[in-house]
Amino acid sequence: MTLKKAMVSAPQPETAEAGIEILRAGGNAVDAAVACALVQSVVDPLMCGIAGFGSMAVYLPAQGVHSYFDFHARAPAAARADMWVEHLQAEARDGFGFILKDYVNELGYQSIAVPGTLKACFEAHAEFGQLPWAEVVAPAMDWARRGWTVRPHVEEFWSMDSELGHAAHHERLAWSATARRIYMREDGTPKRVNDRVVNTDYANTLALIARDGADTFYKGELAEQMIADIRRHGGLLTREDLANYRVRRSEPLRGSYRGYEVTTNRPPGGGVMLLQMLNVLEQFDLGALGHNTVEYIRVVAEAMKRSSADKDRFLGDPDFVDVPFEKLLSKAAAAAMADEIRRGVKADVPRLNAGTPSKDTTQITIVDAAGACVSMTHSLGLPSGAITDGLGFMYNGCMAQFDPRPGWAASIAPGKARFSSMCPSIIFRDGRPCLVIGAPGATQIVMGVMQAMLNVIDFGMTMTEAVSAPRFSATGNPIDMSNRIAHRTSRALEGLGYQVIRDARTYGFASVHGIRIQADGLDGGADPNHDGVWMAL
Repeated sequence: MTLKKAMVSAPQPETAEAGIEILRAGGNAVDAAVACALVQSVVDPLMCGIAGFGSMAVYLPAQGVHSYFDFHARAPAAARADMWVEHLQAEARDGFGFILKDYVNELGYQSIAVPGTLKACFEAHAEFGQLPWAEVVAPAMDWARRGWTVRPHVEEFWSMDSELGHAAHHERLAWSATARRIYMREDGTPKRVNDRVVNTDYANTLALIARDGADTFYKGELAEQMIADIRRHGGLLTREDLANYRVRRSEPLRGSYRGYEVTTNRPPGGGVMLLQMLNVLEQFDLGALGHNTVEYIRVVAEAMKRSSADKDRFLGDPDFVDVPFEKLLSKAAAAAMADEIRRGVKADVPRLNAGTPSKDTTQITIVDAAGACVSMTHSLGLPSGAITDGLGFMYNGCMAQFDPRPGWAASIAPGKARFSSMCPSIIFRDGRPCLVIGAPGATQIVMGVMQAMLNVIDFGMTMTEAVSAPRFSATGNPIDMSNRIAHRTSRALEGLGYQVIRDARTYGFASVHGIRIQADGLDGGADPNHDGVWMAL
């Protein structure tokens, strides 16, 4: 464990290095986070991008700031609750979206929801950044123009076949002429490890953004090109949708766990799920149960299942759904759930079909020398495959996470944000931050973040140990499990009546990145699931 005074943890080495160089140049945690996010959009272009969405926690103690920039993707004004009812085929087993005929909700121009990432980055920088905007954009522009080499996780992700019944990722790459030219080999297969990727189109787009800021994307030259292309291909997004988009600012949602204060994001983010599960698990001596023992997995999985079922029933965009915070975050209700778990009562999480976990997101975790902290999770959802010729970036496919059935918490409505389990969080002890954490990983995000937190708080792990330990998940009725957990354990759970699905991957169930803050320095962890690193000053 190496202790430092400033640190960046991210799923890509280019991203972490860009953040460190921004800090070295005199920037603060916000400058570094924005630079990291933009570099991620270059080197992991199906995971995230300027046409995506996300949530960013900003803690600036010197300025008395602790706030969230929530920039969730919203359904275009032309969207309607019943527009895809007849296309519905299934729901993903882990609750990550719906499978529709011809993938109309996730592939192509109709799948695009109103993006928020670039606006959030620009507004956070304008309010709290220290370096000039153009300087913060420059690293991403440089990587796009000079090129970068494909890494193992990127190759795996690009080549992946269908997950949860969704379109395969290589189909998304093949969907547009731009993606085929930039990201695929001449034989029509995705580029592989050590293949070089140069994206001059995107470099030119970033140069325009560096000069004109986010306005060019939402109201200016880029908006004109985007909407002309989207309209030509039958998409729902309009100039008015872009111009009217607003980043939401909110106070953190606060909870407690064993004397720690847990601060996280509000719906439609996943922070409620995180706090609800911690409330339940606080009723158990997890350390005494033992890490990843049969009883530990049973208890934690049942907390996961109960929270997942409540998410399906109650969680959505608070502008459209009356979220019962008091019920969901009640310590008394958590104690009642814990009592059920002790008695062996199994929760039921209905799903329309089966599938496997998905992960189309990325994470940035930063602490600077002044004690400022940023945790930012951003994504394309399920990437749409659509790229406007000449612009170089892929649009989100966030319409896939809306429920095509009217009358549900996640149903489609004009201007509505879809639920996401992303939960960038900052944990405090005695009024001071001690853990900055977040993860990509679709529905598995909140499950991965929670387990890494338990690893630190209940089991005393370092940050690297905490993000690297084998994980499991129960976002439906089965328990999904890392293949690094012993077969003896999974067989014992099967003997208790659980369906256990062992994942073939060595690492999985989100990709948690975090920084542990101690009295004498920082301790970073980058999940081995991706190609990430932590770097420090």
